[in-house]
Amino acid sequence: MFRTLATLLTVSALVVAVVLLTNLVRGGSLEPVAAAAVAQRNANTAEPQCAPHWVAAWNASPVAASADAGPDRPEVGGRSLRMIVRPSVAGTQIRLLLSNRYGAQPLELRSVSAGLAGVGPALASPAVAVTFSGQPTGRVPAHDVLVSDPVPVSVSPASELAVSMFVPGQPAVVSEHPWALRTSYLSDPGDIAGSVDGSGFDHPVSSWLVLTGVDVQTARTTNAVLLMGDSITDGVGSSPNTDRRVSDDLAQRLATLGGAEKMAVLNAGISGNRLLADYPSWAGEPALNRLGWEVVGRPGVTDVILHAGTNDLAAGASARSVVDGMVQFVDEAHRAGLRVFLTTITPADTGPHGTAAAVAARQEVNDWVRSQGRSHADGVFDFAAAVADVSRSSRLVASFDAGDGLHLSDSGYEALANAVDPTVLSGSRCLA
Repeated sequence: MFRTLATLLTVSALVVAVVLLTNLVRGGSLEPVAAAAVAQRNANTAEPQCAPHWVAAWNASPVAASADAGPDRPEVGGRSLRMIVRPSVAGTQIRLLLSNRYGAQPLELRSVSAGLAGVGPALASPAVAVTFSGQPTGRVPAHDVLVSDPVPVSVSPASELAVSMFVPGQPAVVSEHPWALRTSYLSDPGDIAGSVDGSGFDHPVSSWLVLTGVDVQTARTTNAVLLMGDSITDGVGSSPNTDRRVSDDLAQRLATLGGAEKMAVLNAGISGNRLLADYPSWAGEPALNRLGWEVVGRPGVTDVILHAGTNDLAAGASARSVVDGMVQFVDEAHRAGLRVFLTTITPADTGPHGTAAAVAARQEVNDWVRSQGRSHADGVFDFAAAVADVSRSSRLVASFDAGDGLHLSDSGYEALANAVDPTVLSGSRCLA
């Protein structure tokens, strides 16, 4: 047994060394947390240790947003936030990831707590105080994230988690996921983060602020699959407050299959997001940029499903550049020890996504994904075929169309989830 363990550690160390050297040669760097994740994932692939284990269970990709008052909400400073989220797996402890990715100054947080959500802004029971390195207040560094200490709160996909915090100062920029499709709450002025009945949280908001991740400690080692992409991944067009995104449907499908097929499922979609480097700031950093800081190093993440490129093509990018971007994404993810699955781009027949040039370029990309994608990625899922009208492949099936010719309905997102073959994902062998 000791010889086996020693061999595993040696192999893991060698993998880390190769990754670090490769990145240095490319002129880049791999943060220590990412290197550790590579070592851990390789060790788990050889011989999983079936024990209590931290896994990323919920994700919201941030963009830079003004913290001043806007049409959706009042200003953030001097108020309390109550963010409502649903982790994709069950566990008895959680950790929070709080983001200041786009802030130029540290973000001070007080009275952070977590507990099960009740009706509206109310809690089902008093929340548990959250600490940071043992301290009751948190300070999120500029352009960084802060991870909390473990919090003894039991969660499951059947329950919603309420994360509350007080923001004493007025930040110039706040990290925000604007299309949450889930109602959260902002309070009147004052620190009322501990309010159990929700009194004072009088401002519903349709975005997630500051909170960008929840890790869960599961009873046995559980892996995670992350879906990265644009508004299709983000779930635009699905029914609000019902959790009918493709990631939600996939999580439900894997949970129903159970056993080794079960995985945590994370959503890293941003409406308007692109694959390549030319992007509007309101649509977040492109997928190629986000891979390194948003995906690599997240606990338990073994697989990534990339659905991207439609916004690049709508903006005039060539099919060749999108294909090259997909290959680059796959290569960089593989170097980080991740498995990657490409998807075809779903149809659209409206606006810049439906021009003759965009449709032709999309078909060219999809032909490449179908014919050559498997020679680069670990697999291919044909999302386009799952929702395309058989009489005209450039448009969605009517029942799958949310009404704008681009985004999907609840049944459309379910069709995408059903297009994922669970048997080719890593799964979670400890759950067999």
